[in-house]
Amino acid sequence: MTDQSIRFFESSAAVRHLGERLIASCLPRGEWTHEAHVAACYWLAAERPDICLSHDLPDIIRRHNDSVGTPNTDSSGFHATITHCYAMGVAAFHRRCDPALALVERVNALLTEPEGARDWPLRFYSRERLFSVEARRAVILPDLAPLPG
Repeated sequence: MTDQSIRFFESSAAVRHLGERLIASCLPRGEWTHEAHVAACYWLAAERPDICLSHDLPDIIRRHNDSVGTPNTDSSGFHATITHCYAMGVAAFHRRCDPALALVERVNALLTEPEGARDWPLRFYSRERLFSVEARRAVILPDLAPLPG
């Protein structure tokens, strides 16, 4: 687990703005935090049915990384397995979430749930497997427990 406190969002507009800037590849590198990753993924699942998380999110993240000078290599940038793991978790959370709640309430709730935690993928993957080059390059199967469907 981590001792880092959660940085919650102040408004639904802030979540939407973040997601839109990610898609437009104009989100400043310093704003691409763990919470931003989770919030953007949730916004895509909740409000952008035209975007398929499993198919489109990897390219969105790679393009964003390129735009801010983060190389997508075997040791930095896009990580296929972590992205897939969070996309699965966020989608599962979204399915059970009350759609009557404001977007910011749903995102902030997600950040307090297991699916929004910084170490959530480690519930399914050993550290060695998750942080392998193989897992960064492509989605691999977990070795500790199955991902939620």
